[in-house]
Amino acid sequence: MESMTQQLKRHALLAVILAFGGLLLWRGVGHDASDSPVVSHDAEVLAEAVLRRGNGPEPESLNPQSSRTDPAFNLARDLFEGLLTHAPNGDLEPAVATSWDISDDGLVYTFHLRPEARWSNGDPVSAGDFVFSFRRLADPATPAFYAQNMTLLRNGAEIVAGEMTPDALGVEALDPATLRLYLVRPAPYLLDLLTHPSMYPVHEASLLAHDKDYGRPGNLVSNGAFVLDEWVVGAYIGARRNTHYWNNQANRIDRVIFYNTADDGAELKRYRAGELDFTYTIPLQQFRWIKENLAAELRIHPYLTTYYYGLNLRKPPFRDDPQLRQALAMAVDRELLTEKITGVGEVPAYGWVPPGTSNYTPQVVAWAGLDAQQRILRARELYASAGYGPDHPAEVEIRYNTAETHQRIAVAIASMWKEALGVKTTLVNEEFQVLIQHIRQGETQVFRSSWIGDYNDAFTFAQFFQSDFDLNLSGYSNPAYDSLLEQAGREVDLQQRRALLEQAERLMLADMPVIPLYFHVSRHLVKPWVKGWQDNIMNLQYSRHLSLQRD
Repeated sequence: MESMTQQLKRHALLAVILAFGGLLLWRGVGHDASDSPVVSHDAEVLAEAVLRRGNGPEPESLNPQSSRTDPAFNLARDLFEGLLTHAPNGDLEPAVATSWDISDDGLVYTFHLRPEARWSNGDPVSAGDFVFSFRRLADPATPAFYAQNMTLLRNGAEIVAGEMTPDALGVEALDPATLRLYLVRPAPYLLDLLTHPSMYPVHEASLLAHDKDYGRPGNLVSNGAFVLDEWVVGAYIGARRNTHYWNNQANRIDRVIFYNTADDGAELKRYRAGELDFTYTIPLQQFRWIKENLAAELRIHPYLTTYYYGLNLRKPPFRDDPQLRQALAMAVDRELLTEKITGVGEVPAYGWVPPGTSNYTPQVVAWAGLDAQQRILRARELYASAGYGPDHPAEVEIRYNTAETHQRIAVAIASMWKEALGVKTTLVNEEFQVLIQHIRQGETQVFRSSWIGDYNDAFTFAQFFQSDFDLNLSGYSNPAYDSLLEQAGREVDLQQRRALLEQAERLMLADMPVIPLYFHVSRHLVKPWVKGWQDNIMNLQYSRHLSLQRD
């Protein structure tokens, strides 16, 4: 995804605290409050390898089942580990599981766990830990945004719906080292899905002891390459090497500091000041300067993410009005957006599933072949058919989260709609977590967002529009679409499955519940002393794959 994800209700409080120059501090045992997160890379003072990562906005949670944003997932990938993981190039590789067996019908997966896997407190990682965690993910009592992942397992849909208890889930520990999953339908993407942070195990005793405070330093027992030791809210999160990690000998990083910086311009300043080893992103408005002055440190790569404007289909003006939705979509000049506003190699989006998706041909809207003038003429016809015109213009509100790029895009689109159709647009800029809350509460008309693929398969994009999917933010509901996805879910033949998913995308695009704008590229600045970095379509950088080496 861009990957959207759970609200932080503490932002209003933080604004007050930070306004008075204070910082809310969560620290683990054994760390002095005077410790500085800024680490010199001078060879003579580099006593330990400390990796300093830009990580975007404040994460909402460090509990993998309660997380849903990209910054939270970046942390989870360092702190936890699932049955499988990714190699530096993005390929799948064994993690807690060393091997697995799949039944001929694709409905039973048996995983064999490595005996040396340990939690950060030294406890063995067992099949029972995964049973507990998967049941917890499916349990409606857990604030899990990815509970739908469990609907793949036997009785999962009924448990998520509250119709059965979590102990009925199709997951079983045959013994401490053997885990078995029972699926309700074939899922060729399951192994990839198991790398998603929501599928990571949690330490049962620690979670039950600390409940909502499980994700704080000193409480968070994890099984990844690092363990949480500090959280300065509004500033940074620190993690140190987990010496109990099964592959600790391959880890070249002693400590990781994740800097929370919502403003990409401020992050660039930190990078140039030597406070970051790599950035979360780069400010698009300064891309030309970056390309001219920091070209050797600039990394641009295709990314499995769609930037879009969501339309709230739960209420007017977009409910039951596909003509208005199509008119607004057609009036957007995507080439202008990607050439003049973003300009870092993004691809104009006339469909939903990004190029590069495994075993899939991305679909496009029926009018993608029209030139700009033809599109505007057709958009005006649809706009008029929907009952709008010069004497009765549509009035639309766009909400977007604080960032200069999002603001520039919103201003440009409002101008396009005004010029092409006469739409009156109001722009509302608000903090990211506030925007998420308003979207979830249905208090928006048009909202900015991105969807990051959770795994490299078209279903992660198709699922977004299922009627009962918890992250279906626009409220789209089409029984024919749901039926196509159900058929694809039962299909064993990969080519037939692909055809069904492509048909579903065409159907959704005809309804236009969202307006796809462009397909992302990942963009980072990376210091020359960071070794082991490999660009990949999932934009995944595990700290344990990196090292620091001064020339």
